[in-house]
Amino acid sequence: MRSTLLAAHRTACLRHDEVGQAVLLNELLRNYLEYNLFDQADKLREKTTFPEQSSNNQWARYRYYLGKIKAIQLDYSVAFKHLEDALRKAPQNSATGFRIAVHKMAIIVQLLIGEIPIRQTFYQTETRDSLKPYLEITEAVRAGELAQFNDVITKHSALFKQDRTYTLIARLRTNVIKTSLRKISVSYSRISLKDVCTKLLLDKVQDAECIVAKAIRDGVIDASIDHDNSFLQSKENIDVYTTHEPQIQFHKRISFCLNIHNEAVKAMRFPADAHQNEFESAEQRRERLAQEQELAKNLADEEDEEY
Repeated sequence: MRSTLLAAHRTACLRHDEVGQAVLLNELLRNYLEYNLFDQADKLREKTTFPEQSSNNQWARYRYYLGKIKAIQLDYSVAFKHLEDALRKAPQNSATGFRIAVHKMAIIVQLLIGEIPIRQTFYQTETRDSLKPYLEITEAVRAGELAQFNDVITKHSALFKQDRTYTLIARLRTNVIKTSLRKISVSYSRISLKDVCTKLLLDKVQDAECIVAKAIRDGVIDASIDHDNSFLQSKENIDVYTTHEPQIQFHKRISFCLNIHNEAVKAMRFPADAHQNEFESAEQRRERLAQEQELAKNLADEEDEEY
């Protein structure tokens, strides 16, 4: 049915049918994602424009599909922003299944970013049972327990595959290892790479050394490796307020508030002549109406004289 949907979308664009464009574009994105054609879906997004005057329901679906596309393409920050917009625009008293699907994707993407979702997300009455497996995943990532993480994946693998989140959840293994390395770095000022290998459930010490070296390069932990004696030396903890982290978090919150303000301004509707009548007093309005009536009367008199 993809060719039929594409033809219908072209027709809607030619006729300037914005409602049809929004619905058909969402259907096309859904069709591409159903068959895992993420590159084609992204190209369609680039070559089309979603109508600004569409309803919130269509905007919510569109943002959800964009979030899935960006998550697969490893652009987690943009994906999480789209998913947040989808939750904000989705109906709050209905569409429970849609909101559960968005919550599942948003939880995984937020974990991939390196953040932990708030507890309120998992304890809402409508979503508590559906999000229980994702709560277990979150607890495993937060604790940095690789064995617990593997057990949860094995236990709920069928559900994750059904939700189409198994691939993204498998990527969380790296985050679990990073969290575990942070705990090790804080707990030990010096620890052998062999013990790190045992704690991370790895097979070879060389693998542990490579993972630790990459974590140090990425800034996950502040430590150094003594290759001669084969141990990990942690550096003294630095006060977070002497770094740029508070500034980064403050900037993120300001950007979030500004985005909400801009979306609210776009959603406002005004009459076409609202700017003209905003500062008009009652007396000025009476004078304007009198002038309009006099002008209309003069035009009518002129027409009568012509006949």
